[in-house]
Amino acid sequence: MFNTAFTFGLTQFARSLSLPERLQKRPFRNATLEPWRFRNSSLDAMFYDIKTLTADEAFYISDSIAAEGMLMIVPPTGQGMLMMCDSIDEYILRGGRDVHVMAVAGIGGSATGAAAFARNIANAVDAPVAAVVSGYGLGDMISEALGSNFLFGPLGFLRHNFEMIDDLVGRPKLGAYTRYDVTAGAPRKSSLDTDTVEALLMNEALDFQLVTGHSKGNLIIAEALHSLESDAPERLATLGQSLKVISFSTRISVPAAIEPPLAIMGELDWYGELNATAPASHLIRVPRSGHSTNTDVPGALKITSLLRDVLSETPKQQAPATAEASPQEAALHLVETSEPIEASDQPEHLSEQVPEVAEASTIATEELAATEELAVQAIPEETLETVQPEAEIAAPVEELAEASALEATDILVAETKPDIAPAATPEASLKPVPSFKSRRSAKSNARNNRKP
Repeated sequence: MFNTAFTFGLTQFARSLSLPERLQKRPFRNATLEPWRFRNSSLDAMFYDIKTLTADEAFYISDSIAAEGMLMIVPPTGQGMLMMCDSIDEYILRGGRDVHVMAVAGIGGSATGAAAFARNIANAVDAPVAAVVSGYGLGDMISEALGSNFLFGPLGFLRHNFEMIDDLVGRPKLGAYTRYDVTAGAPRKSSLDTDTVEALLMNEALDFQLVTGHSKGNLIIAEALHSLESDAPERLATLGQSLKVISFSTRISVPAAIEPPLAIMGELDWYGELNATAPASHLIRVPRSGHSTNTDVPGALKITSLLRDVLSETPKQQAPATAEASPQEAALHLVETSEPIEASDQPEHLSEQVPEVAEASTIATEELAATEELAVQAIPEETLETVQPEAEIAAPVEELAEASALEATDILVAETKPDIAPAATPEASLKPVPSFKSRRSAKSNARNNRKP
């Protein structure tokens, strides 16, 4: 928890330095919202893995911590610093065409939470991710008082009705703010964060393959897709051919043109279950996990490892059935389908090799006999007379020669015919030969026990 507390403390310290400047621009709005923004940042520190942000990144985004509609390009850990973009045009100029993954966070809607969630996604896909900041404004305060923030699933639509308050008081013109001419009196149909997500998906210069959300961020994605269904159905049909949606910590419904999203939820996540708006299909339950994604908190969803596992399993499920089987599977198939081989079905090359085996056995026996004869000739005659008679030596020598010949024959047969069970070892069939000392001792005992 120390790293989380350090990042949170650094962000708030840096934000306090820019507070006088923000109060000069919009004193009423910023002074009213600052305590709520501090609360939201505290919530995001508990629910998101903000320790993945560097000190420079935390200081960099502190001034725009609650800027609704702001865009960020978040690279994986160690591959550079994140970039903030005020508009979609700036996002494209900063390299948005090369970004194919989008992440939308929820809970407090701060920039730190959005950047931390996007960093987890970027580490999983090993590529930069586009993050959209949900933000928090005066309209969000009123809708929260009516319960739309806590019950964002059934009551989330209420927040769109109070967006005009922020437009009247004045707000930073970020994201897709210029998409609607609010100065002419045209009411905004949806929230600025939803408009920004829809504008990103509608832009033909951008190609998103994966869209992920957490908590209330999933609601923003669903609203953007349904709005895109009515505003640009052709573009939605094009996106439906390759776009994949993965929702964390709740379930959402999307238009029929989009593949049903995969929901990843903890089995202890009662809050996400309370705000689910889709049936429990395409669902992965994570044991002993809740709603948080901060790995310092017990029972948190480990976003990076979960998403990496899901993406790595997807190609395996789509692999063709005609793929080559592994050697283990092929061997198992042969064992299951093989039939016993009759004597007539034996390969001809085995019968051809039998004379070669017999000849090799004869040669081995002759060589062993010659070696034994030389060894016997090298022993002096006196030693032979006192140690052991020649007749007594011949018997074990012949037995040893026969055993060596049988052993050589078995080895050659085993090498040429591996399927035939090995014969019993010759040592098992040999009778133990008593030594000369034991026989002499037995004769001596017999003479002593003989009656006079």
